[in-house]
Amino acid sequence: MQIGGPTGAFIVIVYEIIQEFGYDGLAIATLMAGALLILMGLARLGGVIKFIPYPVTVGFTSGIALIIFIGQIRDLLGLEMAQIPSEFLEKISVYASQLHSLSVPATLISLLTLLIIFGWPRLTHRVPGSLIAILVTTALVALLDLPVATIGSRFGAIPSSLPVPHLPPLPNWDQLTQLFSPALTIAILAGIESLLSAVVADGMTEGRHRSNMELVAQGVANLASPLFGGIPATGAIARTATNIKNGGRTPIAGMVHAITLLLILLFFGKWAVLIPMPTLAGILVVVAWNMSEAHLFLKLLKGPRGDVLVLLSTFGLTVLIDLTVAIQVGMVLAAFLFMQRMAEVTQVGFITRELRDDEDEREDDPKGLQGRSIPSGVEVFEINGPFFFGAADKFKNALSRVSTPPQVLILRMRHALTLDATALQALENVLDRSKRNGTQLVLSGVHTQPLEVMERAGFIKAIGAENVFADIDTSLARAYEIVGIAPPANQSTMPGDKTNSAVN
Repeated sequence: MQIGGPTGAFIVIVYEIIQEFGYDGLAIATLMAGALLILMGLARLGGVIKFIPYPVTVGFTSGIALIIFIGQIRDLLGLEMAQIPSEFLEKISVYASQLHSLSVPATLISLLTLLIIFGWPRLTHRVPGSLIAILVTTALVALLDLPVATIGSRFGAIPSSLPVPHLPPLPNWDQLTQLFSPALTIAILAGIESLLSAVVADGMTEGRHRSNMELVAQGVANLASPLFGGIPATGAIARTATNIKNGGRTPIAGMVHAITLLLILLFFGKWAVLIPMPTLAGILVVVAWNMSEAHLFLKLLKGPRGDVLVLLSTFGLTVLIDLTVAIQVGMVLAAFLFMQRMAEVTQVGFITRELRDDEDEREDDPKGLQGRSIPSGVEVFEINGPFFFGAADKFKNALSRVSTPPQVLILRMRHALTLDATALQALENVLDRSKRNGTQLVLSGVHTQPLEVMERAGFIKAIGAENVFADIDTSLARAYEIVGIAPPANQSTMPGDKTNSAVN
């Protein structure tokens, strides 16, 4: 039931590519994006889109909306300008210098367009308010012969037929490398917007889309579009929602949508040249407003400072630099923010004395140290949370606080579900230092993923499989054995199963 086609989000990208590479460059970038989308779908990357942080999505969407709005000011006010600068700040400066050329008829047509679009839904939702605005304002401008720019006066005649399908000129290697980044941006944006639209459709119909097949389908569409002189396309949230609200429930609705547009092109294109530019500007202003989701932007500004930084960085870079840089920087900042948060929740420290009486070591915890006897010369160290490079430094600092090396160091990992290469290197450093100090390192409660990493790296062999245990009791029994002290009668005396998969 999803409706595909060009969307407002692509305006900025399309404009920038055409400015730098011409339409042939855009066509090649779109073909490359189509191929990338198909590969993403075949590689089952549809689910990866959900890992793009919300502040990044809202940031670049709001940024694009602002750019679209600023780009319409000339036609909204009928300013006399031969050319609009591409840079955001330059546009603002030029608009300010040309305000004296404001056209009253153009401004009134813009206001009438906005009034119709916002007021028409009070009468009916069956017919879009934008269509009524086009019909009314076009008739007014033509009948009253108002001095307002139209599509015809600005761009000339509109073709009434599709061009013969053809491939753009084949680029050389240098052009391909230059176009790869724009193509990747098109592919990512098309994938994000299409899958977001599909999620909206799922929510409205209680259905479930196939994300990987959606990427493949959008890829095929973007391979076909440039052959006919088209631009990038994706799933359109507004059109999809309108389709569903009006009863569309099958792919037939999308086909009817496409055929209707084709018929308009073939039989009514000659009338489209009469549409006033202020009308189109007013429609795009509404598109920009709906796209901006200002309430979500303001809501995120009240969130955690890290998320606010990601939001504002993505938004600012989208507006002032370009969308590609904005998404890249936004994702990197979000990744660093995530790693910092994971490192913060990972707790490391000695629990032999400092944490034995802590409230987290409850008496009702069967695996806590309450009631367990720890011999002199034995220290128990616990890692609580993901053990990765973000927490490795915290781990080293905690271990460095021990003034006298113990005979046995039990490293308890029952809450460390993951282990990466940096954390493994930290463990290897601890093992080397322990050997130099005459300390025996014992591992307790190692989960499957960390255990597999250690085995592949040879760490289990280095520490000795006889020093890796499934729970704290067998680990303490091994510690008693190493220090040569008999354990209390009420405590296990057998080391038990080594490297047991049943981690406790």
